Amino acid sequence: MRISRAALSLVAATAAAAASSAVVVAFAPPPPLAATNRHNNNRASTLPANRRDGAIAAAAAAPLRMADATAESDTEAKNKNKNKGGEETYEFQAEVGRVMDLIINSLYSDKDIFLRELVSNAADACDKKRFLSITDDGAASSVEPEIRIKADPDAGTITIEDGGVGMTRDELINNLGRIAQSGTRNFVQALGDGTADVNLIGQFGVGFYSAYLVADRVEVVTKSMQPGSPQLRWESSAGQSFTIADDDDSDDPIETSGTRIILHLKDDSLQYMETSKVEELLKRYSEFIEFPINVWKETTEYKKVPDDEANKDLAEGEEPKMKTVPETKVGYEQMENAKPIWLRSPGDVTEEEYDEFYKTAFRSSYDEPMKHTHFVLEGQIEAKAVLYIPGMLPFELSKDMFDENARNIRLYVKRVFINDKFEELMPRWLKFVRGVVDSDDLPLNVSREILQKSKVLSIINKRLVRKSLDMIRDIADDDDETKYLMFWNNFGKYLKVGIIEDERNKKDIAPLLRFFSSKSGDEYTSLDTYIDGMKEGQKKIFYVTGDGKEGAA
Repeated sequence: MRISRAALSLVAATAAAAASSAVVVAFAPPPPLAATNRHNNNRASTLPANRRDGAIAAAAAAPLRMADATAESDTEAKNKNKNKGGEETYEFQAEVGRVMDLIINSLYSDKDIFLRELVSNAADACDKKRFLSITDDGAASSVEPEIRIKADPDAGTITIEDGGVGMTRDELINNLGRIAQSGTRNFVQALGDGTADVNLIGQFGVGFYSAYLVADRVEVVTKSMQPGSPQLRWESSAGQSFTIADDDDSDDPIETSGTRIILHLKDDSLQYMETSKVEELLKRYSEFIEFPINVWKETTEYKKVPDDEANKDLAEGEEPKMKTVPETKVGYEQMENAKPIWLRSPGDVTEEEYDEFYKTAFRSSYDEPMKHTHFVLEGQIEAKAVLYIPGMLPFELSKDMFDENARNIRLYVKRVFINDKFEELMPRWLKFVRGVVDSDDLPLNVSREILQKSKVLSIINKRLVRKSLDMIRDIADDDDETKYLMFWNNFGKYLKVGIIEDERNKKDIAPLLRFFSSKSGDEYTSLDTYIDGMKEGQKKIFYVTGDGKEGAA
């Protein structure tokens, strides 16, 4: 009598179970510079779970003033005052104080992301300029756009500058002066009761206003690539108004086109004037930006010069004595940007490049990955991904197999690093699988709440699990049986957890489990192999659990 597959699956799950016991929305204009230039508006911000309800209620209760989206409405005309020197003062189209409080205190728990947001905007502006240079003969430019970042401790500022498309006066007014939009109050209320499409948050573009996380005053100097456009200066301290003035007489003109954002840092944000801190954030968030990023820094070089003191009594024809002296230089230095291999066709990437990317991205210089897979998600969401099975158990998992500080899957949006803390992207029984997922469809301010409400999480999760199982099966089917033995010794305990916790995939996991049997000796056997070797008439399978073979003897 043979035992049914359903029963055997139950046996495997039971055995594994026993074995494993040992073992808001914010109101803000579209982002600047690129603010008018972002190719899609799917940028979003959400409130942390513990503060969302209160923030939503506060925002909904705020007496907002709505404005039409015309270039200069009657309301704008009334709210504009011309000062001496050509400077014009405009009132924001909403109570900026309340809105800023919502953004700064509710949406962002990590101030570091201001640089991610502004650099991403700068990259979008450069991308737009490059596109227009190709499609518009009159706007052609031979200069490749780049991004520059300079911290000035003496002035207490940090400047993010791009060589992108820049903005006109109307674009400054429309993109940096409008915060409230018609329907905002209803949208906030809908988000609170779960009836809104959270991806619509992107239209409020709060990215630029993350600057006020670290700055109490922001200046935007810009020059549009449109012929004859003047250089302009926008300025605001996040109060009720902002000013716009001509800036053609500036001592630091923008050569062709672009935008320069100057942040006057708060007293509690002076750490961002340190070059090392800036480079750390760029490495974390903007490692794969496709445009050159140049950071102003002080470097020390050593060179050999004649030693005048030692050469006083130098005999004729004798080789002059040299000494090494330090030479300090300041200037822009280009950061090394890694190449995002997941954006390339799998057929164009060599095995050596996959291995090198793994070692670099996951700081695993001494580990050779056992397997990798490179694929594209299409359909409801489009994304590109590369997954790896490590060659050895990652160090952070050696003490705690579910270490919360272990970051295995890195989420990117348009090559900008977003987070590696989304536990829901992969089930915990695949904690050992490493990889990257990059989507153009997600908003930059994506969070767990956004993913859960938009159902993106479930779609990505299913595909990542399926691809991970495919990799494990490939190792198990390899002619070299030692490969799967190595895999099992390193990661077998995770599969035991998977067959218990993952109801959807347990039938696929069961054939991958390995056990010792009374007849296998020192070799592992699979459930299928054990079934094939069962005696005629055997109706039951008995099992015993323990920390190891000796413990179960």
